[in-house]
Amino acid sequence: MPSLLKISEAASLALHTMALMAQDDEKKFSTREIASTLQRSENHLSKVLQRLARAGYIVSTRGPLGGFQLSGEWAERTFLEIYEVIEGPVDANPCIAGAPVCNRAQCILGGLTESVNRQFVDYMNGTKLKDLVEARVT
Repeated sequence: MPSLLKISEAASLALHTMALMAQDDEKKFSTREIASTLQRSENHLSKVLQRLARAGYIVSTRGPLGGFQLSGEWAERTFLEIYEVIEGPVDANPCIAGAPVCNRAQCILGGLTESVNRQFVDYMNGTKLKDLVEARVT
């Protein structure tokens, strides 16, 4: 059965990478190590890491002792902030077609899509990286 909620591989990589780095915030992670841990392509991961670095969420250090590391106030970063670095701002439009196409006064799905969108945004905005670290310790 197909899943109704779809998150792009790039957004998933960003979230999982940030969560992995949060588990050991002093460590510098190589692209190869992250890709191996997450069992994903190094090439695709590299593009995601570049976007996170441009946004200031991680820093890159070159050289044999280099790698990627969390930056700034990483513990307060929400999943929504990380998601939006990759996907852009979340669209609150409740229409699954992107724009009303059915010429109806009300959506044929009622308030379902609006409710699901709101639940997604609330969860992503209410979940911080520090929550994952705290949950792992307890």
